[in-house]
Amino acid sequence: MRVSVFGLGYVGCVSAACLADMGHEVIGVDVNQVKVDLVNAGKAPVVEERIGELVAEAVRTGALRATDDVREAIMGSDVSLVCVGTPSEPNGSLCTTYLERVTEQIGSALAERGGRHTVVFRSTMLPGTCLNLLVPILEKYVGGTAGAVLADVGVAVNPEFLREGTSVRDFFDPPKTVIGELDPASGDVVAALYDGLPGEVFRVHLPTAEAIKYADNAFHGLKIGFANELGAVCQALGVDSHQVMDVFLADRKLNVSPAYLRPGFAFGGSCLPKDLRSLVHAAQRADVSVPILAHVLPSNSAHLQRAVELVERTGKRRVGMFGLSFKPGTDDLRESPLVELAERLFGKGYDLKIYDANVSLSRLIGANREYIETRLPHLAHLLADSVGEVLEHAEVCLVGTSDPAVLAALPHGDGPVIVDLIHLPDADERRTEPGYVGLAW
Repeated sequence: MRVSVFGLGYVGCVSAACLADMGHEVIGVDVNQVKVDLVNAGKAPVVEERIGELVAEAVRTGALRATDDVREAIMGSDVSLVCVGTPSEPNGSLCTTYLERVTEQIGSALAERGGRHTVVFRSTMLPGTCLNLLVPILEKYVGGTAGAVLADVGVAVNPEFLREGTSVRDFFDPPKTVIGELDPASGDVVAALYDGLPGEVFRVHLPTAEAIKYADNAFHGLKIGFANELGAVCQALGVDSHQVMDVFLADRKLNVSPAYLRPGFAFGGSCLPKDLRSLVHAAQRADVSVPILAHVLPSNSAHLQRAVELVERTGKRRVGMFGLSFKPGTDDLRESPLVELAERLFGKGYDLKIYDANVSLSRLIGANREYIETRLPHLAHLLADSVGEVLEHAEVCLVGTSDPAVLAALPHGDGPVIVDLIHLPDADERRTEPGYVGLAW
């Protein structure tokens, strides 16, 4: 394929050289004449393992050249990769100045070019940037109507997952390939560009592709911060942190796994809150600052408050809750986030009815019976005996359980507002219905 790559920094230079190595005809574009001259001389403008030899060989064979002329690059290519920087503004917001400028230049050149051309944004940008900012710029400068981009210009978002120092290896052996596509034809072009590379390919909506890059980087930062904070606590307590993490990482069922990584409701129970409080307290006693660990419980509480706010926004007062125990299949109420949610709503004067098959007063025994009678007597009289009783009462239904009897009874379409706390099995279908609200999806 004939490819133009805009921006010859780490991402652009590596992408250009590797694509040329794969057999594509590549034109690198940069406003910095020094970078352009270096590439045309067969030298890489960045220091990176293997990049020097790749650039030298690609230039020698004629597979790669560079220019500062946007029009020349567009006229000589069928697909453009935009790899310009998106630095932070002083207030932390994303700077899109370079993205906007290069999109304007590409659009102007495409207005002259004619024929189908696909613009692929590889720069890191917040969800919605492509659809709400860049596509309208292309429409404006290409000179067509709102449908011109689909008709004449393909648009895709293709985030990179390259680590400085190993970026060439990462390009040829990617953990995944993510293609956000404006339409299937645009996605087809990007898929063909990387044909032959290993790893799973995900074709998704444009904003989803933009968000995936942030999910990756935020989690990487969180993992590093978590490991460092835990290491500092272990050191203060005289424990070998690397030995702790060796055992921690050996657990591929819960720790290094998809477990607990699906958006849902707040956590609770007899272990996580208690142990987090103890660990943070031990760190404070040892004068070890652990801002990540110290903010896990406040973050959890803020997530629970989102559910309260969703109910408030409905403007309705009669609320039905499905689920009360901290985890489906148990009657354990200790530090249940659903109990906390019920108490917050009850305290705000909402008319509540609650159904949980495992937390019926007639079935509670021992510690749990005593718990609800002594700690939650104000909630005891709110417990209903059936799903139907709650549905008959409710203008708003909070669904916090995957009990099959509850799921089967939930109405579609007209009826109470459904506030989904667990991501129902038919959430994607319900999302199109009026009166359905997902907590974080």
